[in-house]
Amino acid sequence: MSKLIDRVCKPCEGGTEPLDARSTNEFLGELHHDWNLVNDGHAIERDFAFKAFALTIAFVNTVAFVATNEGHHPEVTFSYGFCRIRYWTTAIDGLSENDFICAAKIDAFAESM
Repeated sequence: MSKLIDRVCKPCEGGTEPLDARSTNEFLGELHHDWNLVNDGHAIERDFAFKAFALTIAFVNTVAFVATNEGHHPEVTFSYGFCRIRYWTTAIDGLSENDFICAAKIDAFAESM
């Protein structure tokens, strides 16, 4: 395994190709099994459930912290006891290694909750 959690996101300004299917599937295999390819394989998404709104907000704040530190921001949707995280790299209109790095860091935090 490549230890995605130990990697750091690299700026992506475009001009590179999105990950191919083989690389996407390899990286997806390193994440929690609840991550799914969505948007015709251009994004990854995972739903999280929590027993209290305060836990949901704590999780969302941690996602924001990871996003700020990595310089790579997801789409976040949440309500009472629910949060959906969706990653893709807008500069390339598809998936990059950065998406999987951030997802792995979120997985690690979710496991600790």
